[in-house]
Amino acid sequence: MEIPLLKEIVVVLGISIVIILAFQKLKVPSILGFLFAGIIVGPSAFNLLSSSHEVELLSEIGIIFLLFIIGIELSFSGLMKIKKTVFVGGGLQVAGTILITALVAMALGVEINTAVFLGFLISLSSTAIVLKMLQEKGEIKSPHGRIALGILIFQDIIVVPMMLLTPILAGKAENIGETLLILLAKLIGVGVVVFVLQKYVVPFVFKLVVKSKNRELFILTTIVFCFSVAWLTSSVGLSLALGAFFAGLIISESEYSHQATANVLPFREIFISFFFISVGSLLDINFFINNVVYILLFVLAVLVIKMLIVGLVALLLKNQPRSVFMSAFSIFQVGEFSLLLSTVGLQNDLLPNELYQYFLAVSIITMALTPFVLQKSHTMSDYLLRAAIPKRVRKRMNKRKIDSSSQEIDQEQDWKDHVVIVGYGINGQNISRVTSHIDIPYVILDMDYDAIKLAKEKNQPIVFGDASDPEILKHINIQNARVVVIAISDPNATKKIISSVRLFSQTVYIIVRTRYVKEIEENMKVGADEVIPEEFETSIEIFTRVLRQYMVTQGDIENIVTNIRSSDYEMLTSIKPTSTNAVFQQLNIPDKEVVTLHVQHGNNNIAGATIGESGIGKNYNVTVLAIKRGRKYISDIQPSTKIEIDDLVYIFGASKDINTLNKVIKF
Repeated sequence: MEIPLLKEIVVVLGISIVIILAFQKLKVPSILGFLFAGIIVGPSAFNLLSSSHEVELLSEIGIIFLLFIIGIELSFSGLMKIKKTVFVGGGLQVAGTILITALVAMALGVEINTAVFLGFLISLSSTAIVLKMLQEKGEIKSPHGRIALGILIFQDIIVVPMMLLTPILAGKAENIGETLLILLAKLIGVGVVVFVLQKYVVPFVFKLVVKSKNRELFILTTIVFCFSVAWLTSSVGLSLALGAFFAGLIISESEYSHQATANVLPFREIFISFFFISVGSLLDINFFINNVVYILLFVLAVLVIKMLIVGLVALLLKNQPRSVFMSAFSIFQVGEFSLLLSTVGLQNDLLPNELYQYFLAVSIITMALTPFVLQKSHTMSDYLLRAAIPKRVRKRMNKRKIDSSSQEIDQEQDWKDHVVIVGYGINGQNISRVTSHIDIPYVILDMDYDAIKLAKEKNQPIVFGDASDPEILKHINIQNARVVVIAISDPNATKKIISSVRLFSQTVYIIVRTRYVKEIEENMKVGADEVIPEEFETSIEIFTRVLRQYMVTQGDIENIVTNIRSSDYEMLTSIKPTSTNAVFQQLNIPDKEVVTLHVQHGNNNIAGATIGESGIGKNYNVTVLAIKRGRKYISDIQPSTKIEIDDLVYIFGASKDINTLNKVIKF
């Protein structure tokens, strides 16, 4: 039995793979590859889409997943953290772009309702392309990155009301006032349902699902919930996209949101590709060639309008001149939601086909320009600062302080130089207690409902999620972590987690707890730095090595271990805090360690003597890397450098030699 759509899927995605591989070599986003693939398979090129309607249905599923994830990422609490940048900055940018675009379009003879709709389309930028590139460049937290993030969030929100207003702009409603009231009533009704689901239904259902410890059931529940809410809004006359957005918002406030995102992302990536392919297939190549001059003029007009408005908005938010230009160079393009909205305009006869072809061409060109403009944005901004602004004006602008609203970060926790604890069992709990008392930042990952509940009762920083999933690792800033402790009992899951962590970072120190000695070699091969079988004193050994990575003094580590052993682990909660600031990256050299020793005893030949006089290298076979004296670090170590009582000395050498030296300077 032949399935006609199957041929289209194979052909379209096969061509997409080849094109995206080529685009990756050119460092161009995959979205543009899908658009280009759509142009090739479209009717104006090779006409390979005989089942175009079915492809459009697949693209609708992609939009549902896309808006579902947008809803999850745009939680109510997250929006409040950057509310001024989002609602003031984003509102001004969208309103200003709609106004100017509509005026220009009306001056060119376009009817007012179509002109306003064009303003809708031009006002939206590409969240997918811009945020991905800013993240890759490490600029998402920069001033211009925060401005772009805030404005893009507002655009992602406002696209839903734009979809709802499009039929009204098209004149499909006989009584606009009555239509708006009915629409408002529907929205209120859906809002009540959303509140009930968020408050009572979702926590209860997901609690049962998580308790089952069945990953497939969790994925199935997430997808069914997403489609159920989308179907609910569609059945009352609202859009599928709006329902998916609401479904995402409902889950966003729960502890299961990150894992839900990780589960849905693969589906989104597959189905959203059909959306971009279907859009690309609508481009008329002959129209593009015949009207290329006008298209380029429209592209120039869009660039000028959007850059000018974004720049003014950034200026009104009291940002420095360089951030103003960088922001303008970030979100000048027409985005993927504009393409989605344009299909709604076509369905409601609001966008003539000729105008739609102009819009498609402009969208594709501006998105294609984005990677190249962002790569050169620093150079162009510096040039404009030197050439375009008079010195006196620039001097006044540079005196402005960055407004606090532009410094807000849409992030639950800015984890950095932290410990990641995978598994909140006995070992995980012990490690978290020690890191908490020593004032070392940490985050816990677990998927067990009881563990999540216990950690929340103890106010522990725990995230529900699969530690082998890249999206979960990205959320906890695994690339900025110093140590990962894997304290779970599943050997296969352990190896998978190690491999996933190593995709993000080759320097993070991975410590693994296993049941059997035979598992040591397997875990070391996939990337673990240390593997500790249960035959050892697992908890003590793990957190001892964690503390060494943070340069806690050898004496303090020994005191902690002594207290814990003498109290049968009951003393874990009574350890006195000790602050520490590490200054060295880990050294992974066999049989050698970097540790911190505290010089406490003056009746020896080391305290009060220089490095050369003490004979520390010759007599103890160790190397002094640095000395911390009060708040000052001495890193230029010479034979004449003096060691004093109460110094923290950073030593490199073998464990037995370090222990010998520690006894001399401590007792």
